[in-house]
Amino acid sequence: MRATVHVFLKPGVLDVQGKAVEQALHGLGWSGVEHVRVGRTIEFDLAAKDVAAAEAEVNSMCDKLLANTVIESYRVEVA
Repeated sequence: MRATVHVFLKPGVLDVQGKAVEQALHGLGWSGVEHVRVGRTIEFDLAAKDVAAAEAEVNSMCDKLLANTVIESYRVEVA
C-alpha cells in the first residue's frame, strides 16, 4: 500500500516560511494572496493487511516521529 502524510503547522503557530512565500508572491505582483502556509508531504510504501491497519500504523508513525504534534497537525491517505 502507498501512504501519503501531509504535515502542516497548527493554526496560530507562526509559519515563517509561509510568510516569506506570501511576501515574495506580493513582490511578484500577486497581491491577492493571503494566509500562505507551507507544509511537507511524506510518501512511502507500506506492507499492511488492510487499509484500516495501514492507517493505524501510519498514524502511530506520525505521532512518534513524522510530525511534532505539539505544533503540527497531519492528514494521512492510504491507497
